[in-house]
Amino acid sequence: MNRSQKVWQDIQEVREKKPLIHNITNYVVMNNTANALLAIGASPVMAHAIEELDEMVKMASALVINIGTLDNQLISSMYEALNAARDYETPVILDPVGAGATKLRTKTVGHLLNKYKPAIICGNGSEIIAMAGSTYTTRGVDSLSSSDDAVEAGQKIAKRFDTTVIISGKIDYIINAEKTIKVLNGVEMMGRITGMGCTASALAGAFVGVNDSAFDAALGTMVTLGIAGEIGAEDAKGPGSLQMYILDALYNLDQKAIQGKIRVE
Repeated sequence: MNRSQKVWQDIQEVREKKPLIHNITNYVVMNNTANALLAIGASPVMAHAIEELDEMVKMASALVINIGTLDNQLISSMYEALNAARDYETPVILDPVGAGATKLRTKTVGHLLNKYKPAIICGNGSEIIAMAGSTYTTRGVDSLSSSDDAVEAGQKIAKRFDTTVIISGKIDYIINAEKTIKVLNGVEMMGRITGMGCTASALAGAFVGVNDSAFDAALGTMVTLGIAGEIGAEDAKGPGSLQMYILDALYNLDQKAIQGKIRVE
């Protein structure tokens, strides 16, 4: 089975199985990521209350942890959910939004990495560099480094924590301890839409929810989102309409589009 066939098979499984993806995510992107999950065929839930986390994680096919709008209560909820994920062997996606920007974010990500084992880490260049232990800082949640700059850091993280790393950017990189692959799909305007990286980490939850291989799930995620961006850009007049058209493209993706547009090295 080649890569395009595998990506299409995973999309079909998401649509058939409708995996429940539990998101503890930031308040800016909840609507965006929930809609993206629904468009691809998954079932999103955004639950933060500590009293229900054990039950939610037990039902979920994956847990997405996104640190975009941290506070003490949310951090406590993350730890509670991660403890449940470890008990129930629920795969975890970690999105280290703004890691390196503040001590709170960097400390929280460090604790999560050292205590829990995410199946996939999904971040931009600056976030991945910061997670690798550099003293580099970011500007808010925006990346000041390209994905190319962060490949070595991503490889270091993948080997140290035995995980799969997605570095998002003009070129997306999928990295584990054995290999590194480039995904060339996508359009520049996607970077003008808030939460595109968060959308990627949420979709990674859907793909890992139907795939035993975190690496294949990560690859399928970035190919799918990138192709949806390319299709959406054909009709979009700017970032606002592109966001809408990406949702439509995720919903309508077919095997022909995957086979004809996939660009992976």
